Amino acid sequence: MTTRTRIHRPRQQTAEQAAAEQAKRKRLQREKPGLAELLASGDYSEPLLQAEYWDLRKAVLRLKQLREEAGLSLADVAERTGIDRAAICRLENGQHQNPTIGTLNRYADALGKRVSFRVVDTAKRRTASP
Repeated sequence: MTTRTRIHRPRQQTAEQAAAEQAKRKRLQREKPGLAELLASGDYSEPLLQAEYWDLRKAVLRLKQLREEAGLSLADVAERTGIDRAAICRLENGQHQNPTIGTLNRYADALGKRVSFRVVDTAKRRTASP
């Protein structure tokens, strides 16, 4: 395991970027578009499917379980990964819904583990017989 330098980059916006974001937020609150409209507008990227979300949650919960079994605190993992402690907390609690593979690998590496992906068959839909 390697100790990584902590990296925290505060969000930086110009006044114009902040104003544009605020205007977009107000417009979305006023219009309350549906998912299809958001996707068509380009203001929203395609959401995770529920099955994808739960697969990811199970993997992150396993990492959390391994962290706790090892007796490591969030601060310990933050020091080992260079990921902000609050970001690790958000990841473990499901508030960071689409982490990068690199983030998951850094977390696993801090525990002496690695993330592995598999390809599995999807469940077939059952159809009623006539």
